[in-house]
Amino acid sequence: MSENQRKVLGEERRELILQWLKDEQKPMTGSELSKRTKVSRQVIVQDISLLKARNEPILATSQGYIYMQSPGQASSQQRIIACHHAPEDTEKELFLIVDHGVCIKDVIIEHPVYGELTASMMVQTRKDVEAFLHKINQTNATYLSQLTEGTHLHTLEADSVQKLDAACHALEQAGYLLKSE
Repeated sequence: MSENQRKVLGEERRELILQWLKDEQKPMTGSELSKRTKVSRQVIVQDISLLKARNEPILATSQGYIYMQSPGQASSQQRIIACHHAPEDTEKELFLIVDHGVCIKDVIIEHPVYGELTASMMVQTRKDVEAFLHKINQTNATYLSQLTEGTHLHTLEADSVQKLDAACHALEQAGYLLKSE
């Protein structure tokens, strides 16, 4: 068997996965990692779980796995916002945010049984929004916000407060931003 047909085993595979994720600037899918290592997608899921158990900052997003780099992120600004809208307004909400140069890190809901549920999104471009929506439609999944009749939080991140302010203003104008009365 040649080198590029060889199944990569155990710890060597996890170290390769970790290095690939650290080197990539964009998310890597489980299928891509599976092909590179010649193992099943389920083995990759288990490897990612083992790496997370070692406190490696790996996020599973709708676009794939991403290693959360910490150096150089000190200049980024974050804000948690509360939104409310119908499922059919999701695309418009997400476009309003990313069009202002803001990354949508996650969606958070308050579930009556499980408490706070957070799902990583890491959506920062229109292409990311389209891929996210395609995956929702392709899998017939429901939005987390449907469990709370449209109310949800997002953690937003940008390189300036002005971008966060502009995105929030656009959401407010569209009627999606929840404000305290």
